Amino acid sequence: MIKKIFTFIIIFASISTPQDVYNYLLNSEKEKYFRTSKISGVNYPGDTKIDVLYYGLKLKVSANPNYLSGSVLIKMKVDTTEINTCFLDLKNGLIVDSVLLNGNRTTYTHLNHKVNIDLDRVYLYNEKYAVDVFYRGIPNPTGFGSFEFDTHNGFPIIWTLSEPYGAPDWFPCKDTPADKADSSEVWITVADNLSAVSNGTLESVTNNGNGTKTFHWKNQYTIAHYLISLAITNYYQYDTYFKYTESDSMVITHFVYQENFNAVKNILDETDDMIEVFSNRYSMYPFLSQKYGHAQTNQSGAMEHQTCTSLGLSAFNPRTVSHELAHQWYGDMITCKDWHHVWLNEGFATYSAAVYIEAKEGKAAYDTYIISEMELARAAQGTIWVEDITDINEIFNWNRSYKKAGCVLHMLRGITGDSTFFDIMRAYADDPNLKWGVAVTEDFQDVAENVYGQDLDYFFQEWIYGENYPKYTLGWNKSQISGDIYHINLNIYQTVNTDPPYFTMPVQIKFDTSLGDTIVTLFNNAQNQNFQFNIFGEPSSIVFDPGNWILKTLLGITEVRYEIFQVDYNLEQNYPNPFNPTTTIKYSIPEMSKVSLILFNLLGEEVTTLVNEEKVAGTYELTWYAENLPSGVYFYQLRAGDFISTRKMILMK
Repeated sequence: MIKKIFTFIIIFASISTPQDVYNYLLNSEKEKYFRTSKISGVNYPGDTKIDVLYYGLKLKVSANPNYLSGSVLIKMKVDTTEINTCFLDLKNGLIVDSVLLNGNRTTYTHLNHKVNIDLDRVYLYNEKYAVDVFYRGIPNPTGFGSFEFDTHNGFPIIWTLSEPYGAPDWFPCKDTPADKADSSEVWITVADNLSAVSNGTLESVTNNGNGTKTFHWKNQYTIAHYLISLAITNYYQYDTYFKYTESDSMVITHFVYQENFNAVKNILDETDDMIEVFSNRYSMYPFLSQKYGHAQTNQSGAMEHQTCTSLGLSAFNPRTVSHELAHQWYGDMITCKDWHHVWLNEGFATYSAAVYIEAKEGKAAYDTYIISEMELARAAQGTIWVEDITDINEIFNWNRSYKKAGCVLHMLRGITGDSTFFDIMRAYADDPNLKWGVAVTEDFQDVAENVYGQDLDYFFQEWIYGENYPKYTLGWNKSQISGDIYHINLNIYQTVNTDPPYFTMPVQIKFDTSLGDTIVTLFNNAQNQNFQFNIFGEPSSIVFDPGNWILKTLLGITEVRYEIFQVDYNLEQNYPNPFNPTTTIKYSIPEMSKVSLILFNLLGEEVTTLVNEEKVAGTYELTWYAENLPSGVYFYQLRAGDFISTRKMILMK
């Protein structure tokens, strides 16, 4: 049977929340942001008085023995009133042999992981000059493997992964994502049986006649220093193409281990489909005049190096490959200004994997994937805005910076609707003030509000700067007015949160009625809120958030009947039992009572309180989500007036 769906938008409620609450939250978080930025300034040691324009790396890399030597030319301009010195970030473990200023030797010191350079005169605001640092040594890898010497199948494999603080481990730079160079080049000299891969286009390969070759790669786009990369081994090169018009195409160059090629070929062949999907939804692939590609390494995961993602063998799968590709828009073309806002990189890429699933496998597959993402997101601790950027694991927290941040975009899509959401994503990618530059959360919020045409401050403040997620309990009843018109009395209650104390969200309620399904949209902006409205058709049941657009836990939905005959106190056995991860508990009370429903473990320790409030007479039903509890035997106890009843449930994961 085809059901009719009626949609009502209810824009009034009996209780409202003053905007002052959110203004206070906004101001306090901004204060916290600036305070934390000052405290964590050590993580941005880059010289704030200079603006880097260009990196030119000329490097010789050898294995057995492992060694790195060469020079880095950095073109820059003055970004303050005047300077007569500047510094670059480079770890003390590397030896600096000399420094040239505009082609002439100059004096310097290399202390505390900084190369302090004396300029030949006072340089004024916007004046340009160039520094060339000659250095050598064996990089000491930090973080996720800033510079690694390894082997595969008997051959050397040398690779870099500088995010977030690893670039100074192997080349002098200004170590902050906020200062993107306008362009970059890399010359890599290696043994002549190896290939060297980097960003941009391969300009030349020179046989040096001494058992080495030099590979020259050129990038003509803005680039964050941590996205400059090397990958060196005996690569097998496999090219595919992204056809962006009837007569034009871009090469997709894959550099993989010969022994793994057959195992990864299918996903390599799928990359052009991914580029097409994201180009249609986000704007055309940003680096169309250069390339996209992959370089296989021995890392455990993957890294979105600009125009050439580095991947370990296990990362050659649709989820990871689409994630890293999406970074070319969100992370590479537009980079988070600082690591506090890393969700603008990782949350966007994480959600993009779901976008690709939806495009290739359909909405049902997308919905299933979002359910799994939300399960991990519920385990996130702290704010998505990263408070402690001194800890790399805090920056790249899996549940928070990836999964919960990805769910934020899913929820934004639920608020704005599909068409507007992707308009927002395209507008963000094409914003002339952000494209090829850097962004913070408020930049994306401004774009979203301009496209959507409504204020979204409540949304970004609670989800990016707030913690946890809402936990809802619903109660409702109906009364017939006349014919097929029914009056609905609906109460939405949120369990007390910390910061924010509750979540403001538009929520959808689906009523299954005698005339078909009716969907009502309510703007829930209070912890305990009552809504009254009329619908057509007699409702038999309701579904809260039928599209699963909100990261949440639904503790229960109760239809309250005010005329109840022969109802006694009763606590029924949960079903299903055993269960994983949700189960339903039903109970009845014959009169208004203070009701508590508490869960205990085998030791008699209280695990959680499911209900603790005054209830009118009626039969109640709630669904409990076990979240991160381990398998085992639990007991749930109902107390109402003098009535006490306890039952056993089994969680089996």
